[in-house]
Amino acid sequence: MALNLTENRSQIRWGIVAFAVLIGIVSIFYTQDLVQEIAEREQRQIELYAKGLEFIGSSNLTGDYTFLMDEIIEANHTIPVIMTDQDGNPIDSRNLNAPENPEAQDKFLRKQLKRMKKLHSPVKMQIDTELTYYVYYSDSELIRRLQYFPYVQLTFIFIFFVLVYFIFRAARQAEQNSVWVGLAKETAHQLGTPLSSLMAWVEYFKVDEDFDQSIVTELEKDIARFQMITNRFSSIGSVPTLKPEDVYLTASGIVEYLKKRVSSKVKFRIGIEPYADAVAPINKPLFEWVIENICKNAVDAMSGRGEIEIYIRTTKDDRKIYIDIKDTGKGMSPSKFKDVFRPGFTTKKRGWGLGLTLVKRIVENYHDGKIFVLRSEVNVGTTFRIIIPKEDGVPIEINTMY
Repeated sequence: MALNLTENRSQIRWGIVAFAVLIGIVSIFYTQDLVQEIAEREQRQIELYAKGLEFIGSSNLTGDYTFLMDEIIEANHTIPVIMTDQDGNPIDSRNLNAPENPEAQDKFLRKQLKRMKKLHSPVKMQIDTELTYYVYYSDSELIRRLQYFPYVQLTFIFIFFVLVYFIFRAARQAEQNSVWVGLAKETAHQLGTPLSSLMAWVEYFKVDEDFDQSIVTELEKDIARFQMITNRFSSIGSVPTLKPEDVYLTASGIVEYLKKRVSSKVKFRIGIEPYADAVAPINKPLFEWVIENICKNAVDAMSGRGEIEIYIRTTKDDRKIYIDIKDTGKGMSPSKFKDVFRPGFTTKKRGWGLGLTLVKRIVENYHDGKIFVLRSEVNVGTTFRIIIPKEDGVPIEINTMY
């Protein structure tokens, strides 16, 4: 069940987003229906208001006048109203904060009247055969608030989902960090025992005059390599020490190491932009691991036959270093560009699919850099790009290709 949730997390995420959008759409339609109902009620209220004024203007019944004033006309505290004569001149208003100055008041009412004419048709008041008035009105504050409510609601829903997303993302990353660190520390611990045993055997063979000492030399090299791998695993989870190092020389050292340990049918080429300053603050053992891992993956992708090219250059602003690692392997479709860094993703029959995941963590978490698939084409090859901040240093004049 947990595996299914992991595999379908994209569908689940989009399902939640769709549900939130559905809530917003339903809210908008419901609110619009409610607004329409209130608007119709306000229209009837204004019509009654106009009829009341019309009745007062044409009636001499004082009792009715008092009732109309108290229950209809004075009862309107929310709907902005402007009454005009037959020529469209404002003569009275309600529920508008009009200025007291007559000239400013007239200007204000005419501006409001212009807006009201666009909103609703006026209600005609016929006092007698000679006097005609019109009542214009706009929506009450309640309707205006209701009209904006669904959009405010959608905004809060969006903010809520964004916060939840980042909270769960941080929690998941913290959990993954804990797992990675625990796995790395335990691996380093488990490697320690056979490493100690091998070191003891080497010391034993050193004092054995009948044993071929050239084998001892090679064993010492492999043990040193074994120790470096153990130190790499031990460094995961700890704050690495970054020192200014020449990235070109670091990559060249890994290339020399790999050339002796992979198929002779794999050709390596490494180059650097002329006069480029390739000095950057890195943790050399971990960064060597990055280059080595990508190159080994490239060797597997090429089935032990092909070409790997590493090219190093600096950005135009001289603040970052680009390391492009290109192979002539199987390549991949664009849909796999991000998946290759996901834990468990592998195209090999054997393998845990953790190598590039660790590479990404080393580059981004420990070196404040970026790594991504720059380009790839099926049956043509793949190019990985690493970007790291550079360190001010003396430019080096190297442009070697081999």
